[in-house]
Amino acid sequence: MKIGIPRGMSFYNDYPFFFGFFTELGIEIVLSDKTTKKTLAKGASLVVTETCLPVKVFVGHVLNLLDKGIDTIFVPSLQSIAPKIYNCSKIRGLPDLVRNVVKRDFTIIEATLDKSEKNMGFYEFLGEIAAGFGITDEKKIKKASKVGWKVYNNFKVMTASGMDYKQAMHYALQGKVFITSDDKEYPISVALASHAYNIYDEKVSMKIFEKLKSMDVKVYSALQLTNEQMEEGINTLEQTAYWANEREMTGCAGHYLKDNKIDGIITLTAFGCGPDSLMIERINRKSKQFNKPLLNLTIDEHTGEAGFITRLEAFVDMLYRKKRARIINKINIGETEYIPNTNFIQVEENVKGKSL
Repeated sequence: MKIGIPRGMSFYNDYPFFFGFFTELGIEIVLSDKTTKKTLAKGASLVVTETCLPVKVFVGHVLNLLDKGIDTIFVPSLQSIAPKIYNCSKIRGLPDLVRNVVKRDFTIIEATLDKSEKNMGFYEFLGEIAAGFGITDEKKIKKASKVGWKVYNNFKVMTASGMDYKQAMHYALQGKVFITSDDKEYPISVALASHAYNIYDEKVSMKIFEKLKSMDVKVYSALQLTNEQMEEGINTLEQTAYWANEREMTGCAGHYLKDNKIDGIITLTAFGCGPDSLMIERINRKSKQFNKPLLNLTIDEHTGEAGFITRLEAFVDMLYRKKRARIINKINIGETEYIPNTNFIQVEENVKGKSL
């Protein structure tokens, strides 16, 4: 038994769990290749122009799996992750969207998770996934879910300690746990508030973590936070959670706005994302109250890397100058005797008033 998993949308949050879950059930996982320009172009060619970038990327990854000969693909319908906490319409209707734009013969494992409805919770969701492979033994499914949670929790423990995403994923999938600490002192620290599918896809984010690190900037994100800390961040922005992925946007930004070690906030959103446009407006208002510099970056398939880098460099340079000025203003010079500089040459003038 094989299942193809596209590297898009919920993959960047949930893959550690599903790796353990499917592996325990004896189902072989085949991942699509990493995002390339070709992946994006193929996905964009099948959907209307107004479709957001993450969905275009996801469709491109579905095509990549089909080209590999994988005819069973995991495309979940994530309606609601908690009572009255919903995903956007494109994520909720992702299986239907894929089925209607990809005119090829394949099977979609399209289990539905909707915690706002009865009998559509997480274990029902897992049971529906397993049923697609003829697995109905509840004990076996629950055992697989425990294995999935173990892998996921190991991943979260490592990212919470400060380990970067790729390294933590690598160790978690091997069943290993390492706690690391970055002892290096960075002159500038920023928080990157965005959805995982925007910042951990290196093609989409244009390797923003590496670019900031090369500028000697320490980057924090939602991965270092607990759900409780992100919920508190949402309260900081005086908001009530409505969107399913609001924690990693408003929750993350709200938490780091109060954190004195954070010098600035960077948000990264996909052009045309309705929920994000509302979240960014809330973050903008609160950043002014906290006097925290904010950079809003918007991306789509036409975003040029040169302009992207220029904006990052300008923002980081501004943070350096602001921090330098703050440090200088706090230095207590004390009373010192003023000694004028007498080492100069007097310049005489001729009758025409020109310097000699």
